[in-house]
This record gives sequence, structure tokens and C-alpha cells, in this order.
Amino acid sequence: MKESELSKDALIEFIKSRRSCRSFSKKDVPEEDVKTILECAVAAPSGRGLQTWKFTAVMNREKIARLCAAVGKALGREGYDMYNPAVLFITSNEKTSPFREVDNACAIENIYLASEALGLGCVWINQLLDCFDNPDVRRVLNEFGIPENHGVYGCAAVGYPETVPTTKTIKGKIYIVK
Repeated sequence: MKESELSKDALIEFIKSRRSCRSFSKKDVPEEDVKTILECAVAAPSGRGLQTWKFTAVMNREKIARLCAAVGKALGREGYDMYNPAVLFITSNEKTSPFREVDNACAIENIYLASEALGLGCVWINQLLDCFDNPDVRRVLNEFGIPENHGVYGCAAVGYPETVPTTKTIKGKIYIVK
């Protein structure tokens, strides 16, 4: 990308202004935007370039609801709904990959940033990490084409924000060692 297209200051402000969205409208996300987001996920770094991951976008709200019901049952969380997104991006990876969780975390960050750039809201969903091999959950994941040898190391619920996420003070401890 040329510097004239996006200045480094604009990029840094963009990253710092990103917020999670937990309230989505009923408006569908265009498939072209979903493909763009998937392309950004694939562009994430992966340990030793192994790319043992798979990215699945579920654009059907009924199918997302079925997965939510299975996850809710597995975790004892009745009414679990992942915030009712228009699209659920599932990042899976080989269970034996030494970099599975960090590779998928990098990809989800790319999903977050791409979603934001497209005017969409996004929130990290991590509950599948605890139950992806539950038989009811696995049955739904299999229907979505997620391989048996893959675990789910994060999901991103995406859609048009119902309300604009509020700006908040960024907290964290920062140290510089010289």
C-alpha cells in the first residue's frame, strides 16, 4: 500500500479506535465483504508459515443459532446467542499444531480490523475453545465442514452495529526497558 493511500498516523489511530460490538442489526453482510474478511484472515502471520488453519464463515442465522444452542447446552448457558451476528467467522486449526492458538488469534485480529474497515462491528467469541469436541457441538461443526482433527480457537461475530460502540479509555500497563 502506498503511503498516500493510508498514512501511518491514520493506521495507528484506526487500530487504537477499534471497539468490540455486542449489538448487531438484522441487516445482512454482503458476501463480497465476507470474502474480503476471509482474505484478510488468511493474510495473518502463522508460526513457521505452516498455515494449518481453516477459516469458515457462516452466513446463515439459523445455522448460527443451532451452533449457539449446542454451545449453550454444553456450557450450561441457556439462551446463549453470540450476540446474534449476521456472520460467524470460525477459526479452526489442527489440534496438534504447536501454534494453533496464537495463529488463530492473529487471524482474528485481522478479521476485527477488516470488519471495522468495512463499517461492520465485530466481537471475539471464545466459548467454543471449551467445548468444540462436545458431541452436540462437534456435530454442528462437522456440518459446517470443520475437520475432526481441528479445534476451534476463536470465533468472530460480525454484523452491522445496532449502535455505535462507545469510545472508552484504553487501559493497560506499558513498560519500556532500555
